[in-house]
Amino acid sequence: MAKVKSEYEVEELYIDRLSELGYEYVELKNYDDVCSNFREQFCKLNSKELTAAKGVAELSDAEFDRIMLRLENHTIYESAKILREQWVLELDNGKTIYVVFFTNDETRNLYQVTHQVTMDPEHKDDVLYKNRYDVTILINGLPLVQTELKRPGIEINEAVNQINRYRRFSFRGLFRFIQLFVISNSTMTKFCANINENDQFGHKQDILRSLTFFWTDENNVRVNKLMAFTNAFLPKFHLTEMLSKYFVIKDTEPVLLVMRPYQVFAVKRAFDRIIMANTNGYVFHTTGSGKTLTSYKLASLLRDDRRIGKVFFLIDRKDLDDQTVDEYNSFETGCVDQTDSTYNLVKNLQDSSKTLIITTIQKMATALRSDKYDAIMDVFKQQKCVLAVYQQRVDIYKSPMRS
Repeated sequence: MAKVKSEYEVEELYIDRLSELGYEYVELKNYDDVCSNFREQFCKLNSKELTAAKGVAELSDAEFDRIMLRLENHTIYESAKILREQWVLELDNGKTIYVVFFTNDETRNLYQVTHQVTMDPEHKDDVLYKNRYDVTILINGLPLVQTELKRPGIEINEAVNQINRYRRFSFRGLFRFIQLFVISNSTMTKFCANINENDQFGHKQDILRSLTFFWTDENNVRVNKLMAFTNAFLPKFHLTEMLSKYFVIKDTEPVLLVMRPYQVFAVKRAFDRIIMANTNGYVFHTTGSGKTLTSYKLASLLRDDRRIGKVFFLIDRKDLDDQTVDEYNSFETGCVDQTDSTYNLVKNLQDSSKTLIITTIQKMATALRSDKYDAIMDVFKQQKCVLAVYQQRVDIYKSPMRS
């Protein structure tokens, strides 16, 4: 019988594999080390802007203090938004520059891995209890993925319980930027999004075991083992895609969502079919599987692609029209340009902004058939436009067999 590996041995194998994937190993003992490393990585990431403005890709203590003032003492939800923003940094010489903390370009980001970082009140005054973390993945110096490992044979939910303890007592400062958790006992591995400390009603909340997911391949075959998960989920390109394309921060409530694998593959396939193959297709999801989130992500990615002129989202019922608009705007406030008549539809089509147009099939059909709108509608014949038809439910009836 093969010897059961200890948690430490699993950790070492995991770090070795991440190193093979291009992550730089860095030893960080405490929060002071985390902050110093972030300062160094930030300067590298924004070196072009810093050098152009002050002649050197370095920060004074005062400049770094301004950055830390921007980053620390925010909720998890607020930190997720800050991570993805372009921010104006005021330099000591009076100049201002635009800086970033994370990009969707994995060739520009800086990827590191560390382990056994200790958080304690001695180095961070709002930490309640001393904790030591297993393996932390840092991007541009910020801890964005936290892995909690158990040795084989230990129930994986113990890792969830441990993460919730860390969230309550020691994930402070830059550790509020954690976006994803990976939990594993080596033979079983799952992932989940971080969640805000409090829900929309101000109640403290923990990560639920039911909201941790297995990764799968495109054929829906589950990826269980830690090394297989690492190979599939944690290559720099894929992790960056998950954080930039397939991660949702709802605007209307403090909710962070990571898409499930079948949603990710559905969006990828549909996007490639539209952009590359220039042909039609459909995505079928069952009830309760997150169809609206899948369709929103696909529509928003298409909207933001410079090769697409307009994205039209066509609905076949007025009540669903309102429902879909509300849900889309909960993901991204103001992302939908809703139309309540054919006249307003055509009027809004003349707006050059890249909004999503949600309307009914009937209104669009009227706009296309009416001669008085020909001049306006003909413009879109010269553009690459996407028509997405959303159906909430399809009932399939089977006729009784006849003799």
